[in-house]
Amino acid sequence: MISKAEVETVKRGLSPIRLASVAALIWCATPALAETLDVGSVRRTFTAQLPDTQPAPLVIVLHGNTQTGAEMADRTSWPQVAKREHFGVVFPDGLNRAWADLRPSNKRGGRLPPDGTDDAAFIVKLAEEFVADGVADPKRLYVTGLSNGGAMTMAMTCVRADLFAAAASVIINFTDESADACHPSRPVPFLMMNGTADPLIPYQGGHGTSRFAVDGFWPTEKTLEFWRRANGCETKDAGVTDLEDRDKTDRTTVTRISSNCPPGRDVVLYRVNDGGHRMPGGFADARFPRLVDLLLGPQNHDIDGAEIIWDFFKRFP
Repeated sequence: MISKAEVETVKRGLSPIRLASVAALIWCATPALAETLDVGSVRRTFTAQLPDTQPAPLVIVLHGNTQTGAEMADRTSWPQVAKREHFGVVFPDGLNRAWADLRPSNKRGGRLPPDGTDDAAFIVKLAEEFVADGVADPKRLYVTGLSNGGAMTMAMTCVRADLFAAAASVIINFTDESADACHPSRPVPFLMMNGTADPLIPYQGGHGTSRFAVDGFWPTEKTLEFWRRANGCETKDAGVTDLEDRDKTDRTTVTRISSNCPPGRDVVLYRVNDGGHRMPGGFADARFPRLVDLLLGPQNHDIDGAEIIWDFFKRFP
């Protein structure tokens, strides 16, 4: 066991990101270390779990509205997948537990970030610091998120396509405003994962059935078509595959819809049939799962969202 004095010696002269890396090695991080990063005059926080071998692939995972990065680490399998597959995973925190994506404030439900929040600058600086410190492979940076975090994932793909090797959004669709503001500088492989019974982000678009829902979302098929066009793919489905119904008690199934795209520009949709506003997986995604079932619809247990997304990401350096 390393003494506190030795740890303090190691800390001196290290950047916040390198300090996170060293601490992860000292304590064999399993999700890991809460750290800070100054972006302009604003102090931002994140939780990181880093592998022993560096530089490594790095996945930035963005939480949903009202959540924190630590909650994403606790309620998904990302830490376990990252440990097994030897990549780094970072869980940033949105200010006021929200992200400033490409939608106007009146088109975002739940909490709002403070006026003037520049979350794109935060995420970019976070990635660049990990690269500069030798922790992350600059050719294998990935971003994913769910709900508001999924909207922020799309925003990052729209404004900094040059930075990421692939991206994945969960339980989110475009709005007119976010699509109008989206101009990727290059094609980015993109995965979507949406539930057909989502009461907040309706699969068919428009206004969800939840009293917390806001209006104006595109249908999932229209959002999928946007990414196909952005990546130079054919707009029609290339293949539709019903996945094995491994848990017949969860009231949901999964269909994988692929696209005919140029090499390295894949676009794929995992349609969770009768699935709610939930991250598929074996982990309970909330403290009171039964209550959340009533409010947000069923969680699918046939697939694990983090496993599916990482299997997609690792194909694209």
